[in-house]
Amino acid sequence: MEPLKRRMIIMLCGVFLLLGLIFAFNQLKTFMIKHFIASMGLPPATVATMVATTSEWQPKLSSVGNVRAFRGVELSTELGGLVQTVPIKSGQDVKEGELLIKLNDASDIAQLNSLKAMAALAKVLNERDRQQLAIQAISKNVLDTSAADAKSKQAQVEQQTAVVAKKNLKAPFSGRVGIVAINPGQYVNPGDKLLTLQTLDPIFVDFNLPQNNAELVQVGQEVIVTTDAFKDASFTGKITAVSPKVDTNTRNIQIEAQLANPDKKILPGMFANVNIKLGDQVKYLTLPQTAVTYNPYGSTVFIAKPTGKKDKKGNPGLEAQQVFVTTGLTRGDQVAILKGIDEGATIVTSGQLKLQNGTPLIINNKVQPANSPDPNPQE
Repeated sequence: MEPLKRRMIIMLCGVFLLLGLIFAFNQLKTFMIKHFIASMGLPPATVATMVATTSEWQPKLSSVGNVRAFRGVELSTELGGLVQTVPIKSGQDVKEGELLIKLNDASDIAQLNSLKAMAALAKVLNERDRQQLAIQAISKNVLDTSAADAKSKQAQVEQQTAVVAKKNLKAPFSGRVGIVAINPGQYVNPGDKLLTLQTLDPIFVDFNLPQNNAELVQVGQEVIVTTDAFKDASFTGKITAVSPKVDTNTRNIQIEAQLANPDKKILPGMFANVNIKLGDQVKYLTLPQTAVTYNPYGSTVFIAKPTGKKDKKGNPGLEAQQVFVTTGLTRGDQVAILKGIDEGATIVTSGQLKLQNGTPLIINNKVQPANSPDPNPQE
């Protein structure tokens, strides 16, 4: 039994020794893998960069608005009747008081002439009664009655004169008429919209701004207006009125600006982009808005920081470093940086979503993000 027991002990010792060697080998393998990965570092990332520079910045407020005529009205007649003449054409410029549409007023003029004759007779009778009263031929009561009758007849003449005038639709102010779709012989009813009349020079632009801009806006400020209809043209005007109340639904303030429109290019109802200049130009450090990552805990950018080493091609090595920044106003594709980076720093403008502190960088600036202060939409 002794030799058997000795062999069993030797076998168990061999098994334990083998297990220990296997365990030690696995531990050594894990250590070597970790050491190898640690020595390799983070994988490099390809990004686009740009050097942060300052640029002239015109502080301004931007809004969108609607163009409104200086004076504009849909014209109609107070009385109905048959159209006799239409002396104007579509799109014609007319002066104040110019005849636009004339309705048939023959019967009204005939009645006016009859009333004028009756008024003239009443006036003669009243004058005769005045002479007879002077010689005590009639009583004062008769003279008063004839005087009242003369005034009544004259009032009827004036009333009928007003009726005849209402049969002639005249321009209440100077402007340009719209499309004239009324023809002679057509019957129109009272209140029917016959044509539009718009004064185009000058012209108004109505727009809104948030209530927190109330102290920045005042009458007389210069505005620059552009429209989609004339993309290469801008129109300068001034603020003429600021609403004394804030809209309770939108918390916006309505503002009116007046523009000179001598060529009459801008038409009522057009959509307009409005910019209000605020003070003198200032210098801001600007970056493309895509370079800034906005988070609940703050806005950040990545800087391409030199490592002091060289890559395989002999170029200076760069690594990513995340920094917090304070952003300011925006214009077009750009955002102003108030704090956090200095002029001349190399900023990552695209590809930063895959970065973390210490990530090696490969620079590829063949494609850069949009960085225009006044971008135009592509057709």
